[in-house]
Amino acid sequence: MSCVLVTLQRHCRRCGPAISRSLHAATQRRGAATQCAAAELAPPPSKSAFPEWRPLDFFHFEILHQSRRSGARVGRIHTPHGIVDTPGFVAVGTNAALKFVNHRDAEEAGLQLMFCNTYHLLVHPGPEVVEAAGGLHRFMRRDAPLITDSGGFQIFSMQQQPGQLCMPGDAPAPSSVDGSGDGELKSSRHPNARHRYSDGGRQAAGPAGAAGEAGAGSHTGDVRVSEEGVTFRSYRDGARLSLSPESTVEHQKALGADIIVPLDELPSYHTGPDALRRSLLRTHRWEARSLRRHLELGARGQAMYAVVHGGVDRELRRASAEYLTALPFDGFAVGGAVGRDHAEMLEMLGYLLPMLPAERPRHLLGVADDVGVAPAVRLGVDTFDSCFPTRLGRHGTLLTPHGRLSIRQSKWRSVHRPPPGTAEGDESAHTLAYLHHLWKAHEPLVHSLLALHNIKFMTSMCRELRERIMRDEL
Repeated sequence: MSCVLVTLQRHCRRCGPAISRSLHAATQRRGAATQCAAAELAPPPSKSAFPEWRPLDFFHFEILHQSRRSGARVGRIHTPHGIVDTPGFVAVGTNAALKFVNHRDAEEAGLQLMFCNTYHLLVHPGPEVVEAAGGLHRFMRRDAPLITDSGGFQIFSMQQQPGQLCMPGDAPAPSSVDGSGDGELKSSRHPNARHRYSDGGRQAAGPAGAAGEAGAGSHTGDVRVSEEGVTFRSYRDGARLSLSPESTVEHQKALGADIIVPLDELPSYHTGPDALRRSLLRTHRWEARSLRRHLELGARGQAMYAVVHGGVDRELRRASAEYLTALPFDGFAVGGAVGRDHAEMLEMLGYLLPMLPAERPRHLLGVADDVGVAPAVRLGVDTFDSCFPTRLGRHGTLLTPHGRLSIRQSKWRSVHRPPPGTAEGDESAHTLAYLHHLWKAHEPLVHSLLALHNIKFMTSMCRELRERIMRDEL
């Protein structure tokens, strides 16, 4: 018995320091977790920390007519590079270019405002390259209004699991675009699924692709989020990059678009209420920091839109609107998970939009399709952006007043007339038979013609909506 006691005493003397260190480390971890939880619930800066909003001399929103029948209005956004008539469609030129469509053709089709993605331009060629060229307008040779985002959407999309729902308004994978049915929610596929950083045939910790695109070994971009911002890996070469609320503003200042956007966090549609509340608080803290940096650097001919979040939770949407409208933002974008379908999105918009200042423009992020635009205009949305119309065209589907038309179908082989809705006297319009032939022959030109047709459709639809509002028909 005495031998056993001696052995236990020796064992305790040997293990005691290790156990003590483990307990100390566990206590430290619990303390850090408590501090982190407290930081996540910290309120954003008070509105008293910012000056009151005043209209800018180079940017303002002019309301031409408010419908007597709904919240719809016709207006003009005056920017340093021209006027944007509202309601208006905003095409997305991810890498400062519309895929298969040149700027001149897009402008002739009625496109006034174009969206460029800071995330992609940060990865390549870099904001410093664009700044050295004189800014995006000179870099692109486009003398018309531009808007850039913060890069947050693309980065946080990397974190979503394939198929998880985030935003409506974008197209699914090409194989599922059949030219029929309602618009569907944007799946969280990687923002540039064609590029993959690889090392010896093995994919590095880079961005995630959707099911069926990245295949085995798809990854999540090694996204790390903290109060300071977000770090991630480049999809081109695996280099670690970072964005903070301040640096995204600095990048957008270098890019020089007419409208810029603060950094925000993008929780998915399925985020639980507690996590959604924490995310909203972080987004408000980040947006306040972005706004402060914007004001410190000076406007430089740029307006900044806030991004209102809160998912489909009315209480959180109201809290976001109340906080952000108290700060000196020049316009307001509705972002985040706006609904599972159009009905839920419109219900949320009908609740939220009356809380936003009528004298400043309202933008709906990531939603612009043939089904959802008109009802959202009726509620008071002014501009809409999405790559959905052009992507749909590149995948063989035309938007028409009678619904979506798949040019791949053989029934168009001998139809020698332009697509429905083509403007009378439009000599540039090709026949359905010719477009079908180009598709079947795998001619690259067809992607340009179909994407351009869909831009024309969206701009024409918005022009008709403006005319109906002016007549109080909408």
